[in-house]
Amino acid sequence: MQPYVVIFDYGSGNLRSAHRALERAGADTVVTDDPSAAMAADGLVVPGVGAFSSCMEGLRAAGGDRVIGKRLAGGRPVLGVCVGMQILFEHGAEHGVTSEGCGEWPGTVERLRARTVPHMGWNTLDVPEGSRLFAGLDPKERFYFVHSYAVLEWEQEPASAHIPPALVSWCTHGEPFVAAVENGPLSATQFHPEKSSDAGAQVLANWVATL
Repeated sequence: MQPYVVIFDYGSGNLRSAHRALERAGADTVVTDDPSAAMAADGLVVPGVGAFSSCMEGLRAAGGDRVIGKRLAGGRPVLGVCVGMQILFEHGAEHGVTSEGCGEWPGTVERLRARTVPHMGWNTLDVPEGSRLFAGLDPKERFYFVHSYAVLEWEQEPASAHIPPALVSWCTHGEPFVAAVENGPLSATQFHPEKSSDAGAQVLANWVATL
C-alpha cells in the first residue's frame, strides 16, 4: 500500500510539479488546504516560494503552523521545501524587517552574502554520514536552487522539544548555508527536489520510503 502524502496548499509553492514528483516517488498524493487531511496523512509536505513573511501569513491563515506543530508532537513526518523549509526556523529577516516563523528550529533566515543573488542553478552538497534523505546518491550529485535567503548559521540545540538532534547538509554560494536538515520526523530541503532531475527524485523516494 502506498503512503498517503498531503501537499499543504496555503497559497504558496510549486504544487503541480511537487504532486507529480511525489507520485513518481511512490506516494498516493493529494493537494489540499484541509487541516484534517493534513493531520491524517502519513506524510505532510510544506512547499513555499516568495517572501518569508507572506508565506508565514498564508500558513497561519490556513492553520498550517498548528498542523505542523501537532504532527511533530506526535512524531508524524513533515517535509519542508524551499521557503517551506525556511519558515520552520524561528525568524526570517527581509528588507530590514524580522518576521516570526514556526520556531521548530533555532536560527534566522537572512539574505545570502554572495556576489550574485539570487542563487539560481545547480550545486553539490556536503552531506553528513548517516543521511537517509541522500542515501544511495553520489556525493557529486547536483541539486537545483532558486533563492536569495538562507540559514547561514546552525545552532545544534533544537528550539522545539518535538525533535532530536539534526543531520545538516550544507551548500556553498558565496559562503556556506544550510541546504537540508533531517531531524527525526522533520526534514527539509532548501533546494527543489521536484526540479532536481533524478537526484531530486531519489531524495523524494528516500523520504517516502521512511513513511
